[in-house]
Amino acid sequence: MSQASYELKAEAREQVGKGSARAVRRNGKVPAVIYGDKQPPLAIALTYKDIYYKIHGGGFLTTIATIDVDGKKIQVLPKDFQLDPVKDFPVHVDFLRIGKDTEVNVDVPVHFINEDKSPGIKRGGVLNIVRHEVEFHCPANAIPEFITVDLAGTDIGDSIHISAVKLPAGVKPVISDRDFTIATIAGSSAMKPETEEVVEAAEPEAAPADEEK
Repeated sequence: MSQASYELKAEAREQVGKGSARAVRRNGKVPAVIYGDKQPPLAIALTYKDIYYKIHGGGFLTTIATIDVDGKKIQVLPKDFQLDPVKDFPVHVDFLRIGKDTEVNVDVPVHFINEDKSPGIKRGGVLNIVRHEVEFHCPANAIPEFITVDLAGTDIGDSIHISAVKLPAGVKPVISDRDFTIATIAGSSAMKPETEEVVEAAEPEAAPADEEK
């Protein structure tokens, strides 16, 4: 399940543009825009402290929020934000207005469980994470907080693909043309010499075949 929704208070901005945004920041607020759901964009100003803690608290781009704009409550999903490159404070936020049937693309974190039940890891293998996040297409009101990969029974050389992950209803990977890899169980550095010996032993066998050609 997605994280609990929260509410932010905002005020409408009548003017837009760089000059207006600078004026908003001088007043200790963060300029933002709400767009989507077939309605005109709405320029708003948010309280700096509120938005700073939400952005740096985790799950910001996967959690629906309600924005109270001068008394009118609008359901939104944060879609993007810009931070000051030096001071790391928010300078602008984009919100997508959420309607009844809104679907979105979001990056969802991957969590791994049962490492202690993986024979490969027990034998000294290493979990090699290919994707720490996966982009999904899903209903805006049913964004998973994370997806879970079960490592029980995995051995060295195994790959875990997206098809092995149980996904909530309505949640589909954006990459749909292949069964992509999320993680592999790799041999540790201590096992490498053994692997190299196997490769060297195999090479002479290939030589006669080349000569015949």
